[in-house]
Amino acid sequence: MAGAGLRTAARRWLLCGGHGGPRAASSSSSCPGCGPPGPGAPCPGAPRSTPAPAPAPAPAPTDGAEHSAHLWARYQDMRRLVHDLLPPEICSLLNPAAIYANNEISLRDVEVYGFDYDYTLAQYADALHPEIFNAARDILIEHYKYPEGIRKYDYNPSFAIRGLHYDIQKSLLMKIDAFHYVQLGTAYRGLQPVPDEEVIDLYGGTQHIPLYQMSGFYGKGPSIKQFMDIFSLPEMALLSCVVDHFLGHGLEFDQAHLYKDVTDAIRDVHVKGLMYQWIEQDMEKYILRGDETFAVLNRLVAHGKQLFLITNSPFSFVDKGMRHMVGPDWRQLFDVVIVQADKPSFFTDRRKPFRKLDEKGSLHWDRITRLEKGKIYRQGNLFDFLRLTEWRGPRVLYFGDHLYSDLADLMLRHGWRTGAIIPELEREIRIINTEQYMHSLTWQQALTGLLERMQTYQDAESRQVLAAWMKERQELRCITKALFNAQFGSIFRTFHNPTYFSRRLVRFSDLYMASLSCLLNYRVDFTFYPRRTPLQHEAPLWMDQLCTGCMKTPFLGDMAHIR
Repeated sequence: MAGAGLRTAARRWLLCGGHGGPRAASSSSSCPGCGPPGPGAPCPGAPRSTPAPAPAPAPAPTDGAEHSAHLWARYQDMRRLVHDLLPPEICSLLNPAAIYANNEISLRDVEVYGFDYDYTLAQYADALHPEIFNAARDILIEHYKYPEGIRKYDYNPSFAIRGLHYDIQKSLLMKIDAFHYVQLGTAYRGLQPVPDEEVIDLYGGTQHIPLYQMSGFYGKGPSIKQFMDIFSLPEMALLSCVVDHFLGHGLEFDQAHLYKDVTDAIRDVHVKGLMYQWIEQDMEKYILRGDETFAVLNRLVAHGKQLFLITNSPFSFVDKGMRHMVGPDWRQLFDVVIVQADKPSFFTDRRKPFRKLDEKGSLHWDRITRLEKGKIYRQGNLFDFLRLTEWRGPRVLYFGDHLYSDLADLMLRHGWRTGAIIPELEREIRIINTEQYMHSLTWQQALTGLLERMQTYQDAESRQVLAAWMKERQELRCITKALFNAQFGSIFRTFHNPTYFSRRLVRFSDLYMASLSCLLNYRVDFTFYPRRTPLQHEAPLWMDQLCTGCMKTPFLGDMAHIR
C-alpha cells in the first residue's frame, strides 16, 4: 500500500509540473522502505517531538565535466521514475461522457432548466460544415464576383479549431492564451504558417496582444475577432482559403473588405435558410443523439422540473427538428418556447417586446401579459421574461454552446447557473486518454522540473546539457500539440497555459460537457464539486500532504543552497 501511495503521489507531482520549493529541502525522519519522507511531513509512527536529523547532502560536483555527468545522471533517474509511474492502466482515466464543474452546483436546487437549440438540444454532424463552406464560397464567386479560382478549394475539417482569433488588418488567424499571448507556431496567413519572428515583429517586438485590440465582451474587438461558435469552423476555413488564393496569385486586396465579404457570405447561408433546408431534407444525416435529447427532457419533466427554450432559429426549423427528436407533442414538455430571440441582445435590450406566433408562423398583434405553455413566442427580452415567469437566480440552469451569446450575460448579470455544451471535449478527452499523450505530457512535465531545478549550473558544459533539454522539451510540446490539431493544437491549452477560450469557459459556465446527453449519467439531485487544483504557490504543500510523509521528492536538495 505504501508503494501504491508513493506512485500516486509522485504521479500527481509530475502531472502538476514536478515543481518543488526550497522550503522542502530539509527532511525529518525516514519511513522503512520509502526513504526520507516528503518535505515538512512527519513519517507515520515516528515521534513528533524527536525528528531525525536531516541526511547529509551528497557532495556537490566541482567542475564542468562532473556537472554535466551529474545532470545527465539526474535525467536518467527521472526517466526511470517516469517509466515506473506510468503503467498501462493509467490511461483512460477520463470519461468523455462526464460533466465537468467550474463551480460547485447542486442539481437539487435547480427548479428550471433552459436550453438553446442549435448544438445544444440539436447536435449536428460534421457533414454540415462542408455544405456551409461550399455554399458561402459559391456566393462569394457568383454574387461578390470573387475570382473563379477560389472554387478549387474544398473544406478541410482538420485545419482550424474553435476559439481562434483573427486579426483583420494583418489577415492573421492565430491562437491566443489566457494572458493575451500568441502561441508561437500557431499563426497562419491564408493556409501558410507565419514565422515566429514575423509574428513578434508585427506586434511591436512582442507576442502580447494589448487589451484594447483584443476581442470585447462578445468576441468582437476593433480589429480582432474571436471565432467562438461551431458554425465558425467553415468560416475560418473559407477565410483562410480566400486569403491564400489572393496571396498566391499576387492579387492586391483590402483586408477589411475581404473579411467582411467572407463573413457576409457565411451569414447569407444562414439568412437565406440554406442550412435549414439541408437539415430539414435529411435529419437522419445531420441531427445526432436525438433520442438522447428526448430522454433528457422527459426525465427532467418526470422529476417536476420546468423547461424553457430560447433560440435564435425560426419556429418552422425548430419545430421540424424537435418533432424528429422528441415527437409531435414536444411543446408539451416546455413551459415557454421563444424563437428568433436575437441573442445576445435578447439579454440586454429592454425595448423588444414578445410577440405570439401561430403554428403557421404568423404574428399576432395582441399584447403579451403572460407566457403560456404550448404557445410560441418570438423575440422579446430577458427583462420581460423574468418579470412574467419570476424565474430568477441560481434556481435556473441554462445550457448553450456559445459562451458569449448564450451564457455570459446570464451568469454575470442575472445570476443564473450555466452549462456549456462543448462537443470537441469528447475527442480531446479520448486523445488525453491515449498512452502516447500521457507519456509525452508526463515526461515533458518532469523535464520542465529538471530544467527549473538544474538551471543553477551555469558552466559551459552544463549549459550545453540544459540547451539539449530545452530542445527536447520543445519537441515534446510540438508532438503533444499535434495530437489534437497539427496547426493549432488543443482548444483548451496552448503549450502550458489555458487558451483564451478556456479562460472564457471557466468564467462563463458552472458546468461543461460534450453533449446534453451527459446529464443522463447523473441523478437529478446530484451535486457537482469542482476539483481543487492547486495554485502555483500551493503545489509543494499539496504534494507534502499527498505523500503523507512517505515520498522523497527527487533532487530538491539540489536547490537547498538557494535559501
